[in-house]
Amino acid sequence: MGLFYGMDCTKFVIMLLIYTKFVSPRLDYICTFIFGEVLGISFLIISDKNYFKNYKGCKINYTESDFTNAFNISPHSILFETDIKPQTIETFKNENDVLAFFKTDYGDFPFDIFAATFYLISRYEEYLPHTLDEYGRYAHQNSLAYKNNFLQIPIINIWVNDFATELKKQFNSIKFLPKAYSFLPTYDIDMAWSYKNKGLLRNVGGFVKKPTISRLKTVLGLQKDPFDCYTFLQELHTKYKLLPIYFILVAEQNGQYDKNILPSNLQFQQLIQLLAQQFSIGLHPSWSSNNKMNTLKNEKQILEKITNSTIKKSRQHYIKFSLPHGYQQLLDTGILEDYSMGYGSINGFRASVASPFFWYNLKTETTTALRIYPFCFMDANCFYEQKLTLKQSYEELLHYYNIVHQVHGQFIPIFHNSFLGNINEFKGWLPLYQQFIAQVEQ
Repeated sequence: MGLFYGMDCTKFVIMLLIYTKFVSPRLDYICTFIFGEVLGISFLIISDKNYFKNYKGCKINYTESDFTNAFNISPHSILFETDIKPQTIETFKNENDVLAFFKTDYGDFPFDIFAATFYLISRYEEYLPHTLDEYGRYAHQNSLAYKNNFLQIPIINIWVNDFATELKKQFNSIKFLPKAYSFLPTYDIDMAWSYKNKGLLRNVGGFVKKPTISRLKTVLGLQKDPFDCYTFLQELHTKYKLLPIYFILVAEQNGQYDKNILPSNLQFQQLIQLLAQQFSIGLHPSWSSNNKMNTLKNEKQILEKITNSTIKKSRQHYIKFSLPHGYQQLLDTGILEDYSMGYGSINGFRASVASPFFWYNLKTETTTALRIYPFCFMDANCFYEQKLTLKQSYEELLHYYNIVHQVHGQFIPIFHNSFLGNINEFKGWLPLYQQFIAQVEQ
């Protein structure tokens, strides 16, 4: 008779009934996200018209015909298609002055929120022909969010909150149990130390290329390495009771983009083990592993051996991945949580959402076991890509914190240990981060 989210429908009261002529995998996926993941309400999708008409509780009609005593949404075709093709998208502003698309001519909501949310969260546009940036990644300039100036807001969360308000107006008995706002600090350890443990050849070569007193003092043990902020972070996390994730790059060979301390280094292993004693550890798959399954598997095994634990979290180095290949490769390697959904070229909401979700593979039309945790702010984007001042970077950080807090999402920023050390190039970033944590975690 349909699909039920979360519970056995014979034992629990269904809070919401959804009628459609055809129960498609895409519709089931997006309803599970909107109602189950975000709003926290059980639902049943059915195609039995008579059962729906006789149902006395809260119900949504997702067909071309209007029903009395139901909340009507006029459906777009995308959720009932099985191919991937360019979609005609015309944006408009609804009565709340929020941009939307897939506008409807009738019904109780001004656009098909199911279809629009699916288009964005599935990253439908990334499966279509597109240009790549200089690193071979999906260029953010391709995206609907960038072109229509809503990249800086989690528009899906805003839509869903407005949608819940409208449902409540028609069915005042409906009860939502949305998730509360949460903060998850994350760190990418591309290079654990600037000079320490790099070996004689790398340090001599680095000194010849760019002579610095700091390198000499660090190598001679006269000062702490400029990238060493681990004690500072440990004290910060303890003080504010934070539970961060450290993503560690453990490439076995250095290259143009993989400049990490080699995982064979005993002090590097000890650092990883020290971090793993208190906090979560994730893999930072190397640039060289991007299209090499065996390399990815090997790096995962290396990190698992060092930590003596199973690694299920990852975030791509340089945020380099493509769909569906990149995510499928992670799944095939045993990764179940990925934190790469954002851009390595600009801050913002790549999937237009500030809530975790399961990856829907458009090529196979299946909801996968890979859970996606989107980030919206990265220090390196501010510094290298957007070329913001410290003041502008702090304002940007606060903007993303505030907007995610307002929609009760999960705020996931990315910081690098290099930015939080004491190197002159990133001077001011450590107190910036310290001030931010003190301000938002009071």
